Amino acid sequence: MGENLVIVESPAKAKTIEKFLGKGYTVKSSFGHIRDLSEKGLSIDIENDFEPRYEVPGEKKKVVSELTAAAKKADMVWLASDEDREGEAIAWHLQQTLGIPSEKSRRIVFHEITKNAIVDAIENPREIDSNLVMAQQARRVLDRLVGFKLSPVLWKKIQPKLSAGRVQSVAVRLIVEREREISSFEAQRYFRVEGIFIPEGSNARIKGILDKKFTTFEEAESFLERCKGCSFDISSIEKKEMARTPAPPFTTSVLQQEASRKLGLSVSQTMVIAQRLYESGLITYMRTDSTNLSSLALATAKESITSMYGAEYSQPRNYKTKSKGAQEAHEAIRPTYISNTSIEGTANEKKLYTLIWKRTIASQMADARLEKTDVAISGDNISEKFIVQGEQIIFDGFLKVYIEGRDDEDENEKAALLPSLNIGQKMADESIVATEKFTQRPPRYSEASLVKKLEELGIGRPSTYAPTISTILKRGYVIKSDKTGTPRDYREITLSKGNITSTVKKEIAGREKNRLCPENIGMLVTDYLSANFPDILDYGFTAKVEADFDNIAKGLLVWNEVIGDFYGPFHEKVTNALEERTYTNVEKQLGIDPATGKPVIARMGRFGPLVQRGSNDDPEKQFVSLKKGQLIEEITLEDALQLLKLPRTVGEHEGKTITTAIGRFGPYIKVGSAYISLPKELDPFTVTMDDAVKLIAEHERKESEKYIAEFPEHKIQILNGRYGPYIKQGKNNYKIPRGIDPSSLNVTDCLAIIEKEEAKKSK
Repeated sequence: MGENLVIVESPAKAKTIEKFLGKGYTVKSSFGHIRDLSEKGLSIDIENDFEPRYEVPGEKKKVVSELTAAAKKADMVWLASDEDREGEAIAWHLQQTLGIPSEKSRRIVFHEITKNAIVDAIENPREIDSNLVMAQQARRVLDRLVGFKLSPVLWKKIQPKLSAGRVQSVAVRLIVEREREISSFEAQRYFRVEGIFIPEGSNARIKGILDKKFTTFEEAESFLERCKGCSFDISSIEKKEMARTPAPPFTTSVLQQEASRKLGLSVSQTMVIAQRLYESGLITYMRTDSTNLSSLALATAKESITSMYGAEYSQPRNYKTKSKGAQEAHEAIRPTYISNTSIEGTANEKKLYTLIWKRTIASQMADARLEKTDVAISGDNISEKFIVQGEQIIFDGFLKVYIEGRDDEDENEKAALLPSLNIGQKMADESIVATEKFTQRPPRYSEASLVKKLEELGIGRPSTYAPTISTILKRGYVIKSDKTGTPRDYREITLSKGNITSTVKKEIAGREKNRLCPENIGMLVTDYLSANFPDILDYGFTAKVEADFDNIAKGLLVWNEVIGDFYGPFHEKVTNALEERTYTNVEKQLGIDPATGKPVIARMGRFGPLVQRGSNDDPEKQFVSLKKGQLIEEITLEDALQLLKLPRTVGEHEGKTITTAIGRFGPYIKVGSAYISLPKELDPFTVTMDDAVKLIAEHERKESEKYIAEFPEHKIQILNGRYGPYIKQGKNNYKIPRGIDPSSLNVTDCLAIIEKEEAKKSK
């Protein structure tokens, strides 16, 4: 054992740091948090100033034991967890749990894993910042109080196994409100006119957009009639030089957004990859809301830009962070060594590193200079003008390296490169087309745009966005879904060679990929919380709580006083809600089934949303689960009657009837006593006999491979499972140790494995 023990959060980080520290230093990992609020009970002493009761979970006891032994032998313990509040709390918990005297421990932080940064940290240690620790403790305590106290209310009022959370419930509310905006949106029709012109003395084809939109087909057609035989020329040319400035270096949320747009990564994927890059010493700390760069980074970037592109491309600048509560002492996310343009690693690690490198370098490059040209084309028989927008890059500057992505990019809106044009120059109209368009409904949130919205509202912090999205998906309040869109007709009127023609074309409206859509239960919980606990779902209130945490971190507020101010009114509302005898459910009367005269209802059932034919006291009432993505709010009588055609008989197979239906786990076929899930591409209303026979054959093949051996006298089976072979006895499953061939096991071997596993459980 060396005389210095360094404790970091992850093994990968430990491995990287060990390379930089010489003899006399041992680096060990705590594998994240070693202590937390107990899972049993509230674990907060409300009567004693909300004092939390922490415990070491079972899976961390071995780590704690090893670290305690190592700390006793060391002369000095360096607590080197991450530099954010979570990291500060981990350092504090380590000191408390391992029983390290304050004179024998030092807190060190660094935002990049380089030799210089680590040596500098050891030369400049500090005490644990109790304000940061208390800010993290306040967040943890408040979140536990909200979750622990609200969840039983939801169990009683709606259904069991539901949960609520301070940030997660607000995130679900945003998604629910957006879905309702979309449902109530009525698209307005209009006609946009586009002309293709050929300048006199040129072969170029130039597109101009009319400066007026028409609301009706007749107005658009009348305009094209006026364009017949019209003589067009250029009535004005306006040129303006503009500068475009690069975007600042990455904060956590902006990295998540750009990685989604440019690389197609989810928020959690981005954070996992960024964590690996950080722990390997390749980028600076990946949880930050600052856009600052260190003076060393600025100097290195200038040197790299000058050598790669020339001195005229360098323009050092530092950015002021606009994010609420940002910690300016931190740096933005950047490469540790800016001169390294690429790295070794997985494909996604390379892509994310390149994105970070380009963004960092571009932020220190010269503005791009562009010449914007607006050309107006007039006709002798019309008062409206066609506007042509062109763009020419005079100096590319930072655009040589990086262009920031946008959520609403439209290829049709990009400015064109124009030939040489003059005022008065004649313009031949090749074609003029009036196309029926529709106003755009609001888009559903992607993971990245949800993060952007939460950040704009001041809700959550860099470390909370990924777990928040993971939680609402895991809880089933929200799903990530592709929307195929709906076909619709649109009209097009064309003037070409003096003739006007009209055609009807088809397009798909509302197509979306990987969007966050609310489930029925998410909408139900949101409505209940909005009505009964408005503070929890109030955007301003949630943002104020985040600001309070920031002020606790600065030492301006006392953590348990903040909790006390919240808890009193909150506890009273919880008590009142539990005492009320009203229950919440969604039940939508859809109408009367014309075939039976019975009422048709959409409602939440024990296993999810369903449609029901017949009243609740009808002994012959029928139920069918809704399809995935169908919402009770939006379902119509026609939709419900279509669902109620199920179960549908497909045919006979080997003397057994095959039927299709929709159950709690989705669409399936039933043959005999076997239930077989339908794959995504098959619909229960259209699945054919051939499809069904193939599915049955595949199911039978899997079932035949499932059973390895059976010992009925002990109710033991050896089975092939999703994660490999295992032993099943009654309702209990037992892992087969590695290296053992499951087919070689006899009943004695199985009983020995079961006994050993049970002994582990009881211990």
